[in-house]
Amino acid sequence: MNRAFAVLLWITAGFCLALRVGGSQPAAAAPQDPAELERSLAVIVNQSNPVENLSLAELRTIFRADRNHWPDGRRVTIALREPGKLERATVLREIYQMTERDFSRYFLHATFTGEALSTPKTLATAGGVRKFVFNVPGAIGCVRAGEVDETVKVIRLDGRLPGEKGYRLQLERP
Repeated sequence: MNRAFAVLLWITAGFCLALRVGGSQPAAAAPQDPAELERSLAVIVNQSNPVENLSLAELRTIFRADRNHWPDGRRVTIALREPGKLERATVLREIYQMTERDFSRYFLHATFTGEALSTPKTLATAGGVRKFVFNVPGAIGCVRAGEVDETVKVIRLDGRLPGEKGYRLQLERP
């Protein structure tokens, strides 16, 4: 009886693992040009975050601290690369639609007036952003698509994943 139970438990665990690995997030369509994937900036969230897709407008409200909580009630915490990095310049240009100076003024004002609960966290490396997002259930950040690993979840932007045709967050020099 104990052996049968152990086999059943082993099969169940394998099935659950297969669901977790295979069903945790949609697979990205293969890009036409592998270099396109390297030029894409992936929006990542904690694996426990129920959000799968955001429009660019929704993403902007989150990053500008106009929306401070996720649908599950967790507080949004933004993780950005440090000033001078191409990833940050892309986020400022495409999501915030601000310069670095405008960004600093925006959050200084929002923090002073209480409109923002906190300012975005600044991290030196993509690994730092991934680790922060992994450890903070309400975190959101952006890293190069080629730097994503299984510790975080990539969310769709306007229904598209990095590398797919029409994906909006492309790394370009300003």
